[in-house]
Amino acid sequence: MRLGVLDIGSNTVHLLLVDAHPGARPVAFASHKRPLSLVQYLDGDGNISDAGQNELIEFVLEAWEFAARHKAEDLLAFCTSAIREATNGAAVLARVKHETTVTLQELTGSEEASMTFFAVRRWYGWGAGPILDLDIGGGSFEMAYGTDELPEFATSVPLGASRLTRDWLHDDPPTAKSVKELRRYIRSTLKPVVRNFRDLGRANLVAGTSKTFRSLARIAGAAPSGAGPYVKRELHAADLGLWAQRISAMTVEDRLYLPGVSDARARQLLAGALVAEAALELFEFPTMEICPWALREGLILRRLDQLVFEEALDPAPHVGKRKKDKTKKKAGKEGGKTTDTDEPRPMIQEFPSPAPIPAPMAGGLAS
Repeated sequence: MRLGVLDIGSNTVHLLLVDAHPGARPVAFASHKRPLSLVQYLDGDGNISDAGQNELIEFVLEAWEFAARHKAEDLLAFCTSAIREATNGAAVLARVKHETTVTLQELTGSEEASMTFFAVRRWYGWGAGPILDLDIGGGSFEMAYGTDELPEFATSVPLGASRLTRDWLHDDPPTAKSVKELRRYIRSTLKPVVRNFRDLGRANLVAGTSKTFRSLARIAGAAPSGAGPYVKRELHAADLGLWAQRISAMTVEDRLYLPGVSDARARQLLAGALVAEAALELFEFPTMEICPWALREGLILRRLDQLVFEEALDPAPHVGKRKKDKTKKKAGKEGGKTTDTDEPRPMIQEFPSPAPIPAPMAGGLAS
């Protein structure tokens, strides 16, 4: 099947089309996205402005047409912190539905963290043991820990890179005072949250699952994206501290010369580095691995799992193939009738509408 995932994030709006079936890894078919920092469209009262809403609606219409043109059979549409935390978020969702017919499912912070963790677990497998996943978005910072497919504890705090840049780093380059104050704010926000993870156990693996982490790892010497998703990429706390200091002295224009830094991410790179640095320090881990799968992949995999339970599932055509029965062929020549049992049947006859993501339980998701 061809599945579309429409992701309304805080930094970008992105439609990803993948070809997949239950039991197989999703393979990207096509993508349509644009930079759209909804956080930058918030007014003094926390409302998304008309200009921001118009940009959002225009993209949703584009995405719908793109998905239809490429024959997507199922569409998951969701939004995260930018709309979730906006004062007029409910009104924005209602307007999008009225003008585009697309219903955006609003994920809570713990749901967002849990579905991202789910993707990480599927990528690394059971052999990774307990995992701590960290994800820096534009509007929020998600954390999740667990030993199973879904986390034991998942939470979110308003420490997104775009949000922090807008609220704290007004100068270019930022002043030493503003950087110091932001460091203090990040740590004071994270400390009580990190304490909630203390009794859960020590992770074998810390994973970073966002564009911010990928950019920081690339700056610190990790392989470029062109090397493929299977190359191991790490981000070390020592390198992160060094680069946070360097980036704080750079202008936005200077940051564009760093490897892996785009126009859309250059301004918020410092805030992201400060959050990453504080998180590794407070969780007391010297290094983390960069995972290529994140929230979108988690939702895709969860949707495919739902199809397994909702529909009869036949094996893929190449599974369980049997050699031709020579005895039956001989019988056919003598007047008997042969039956071709090797014809593959369609795996799934219909694609039902997406089931809602389960409500969070004990900081995670219900299974």
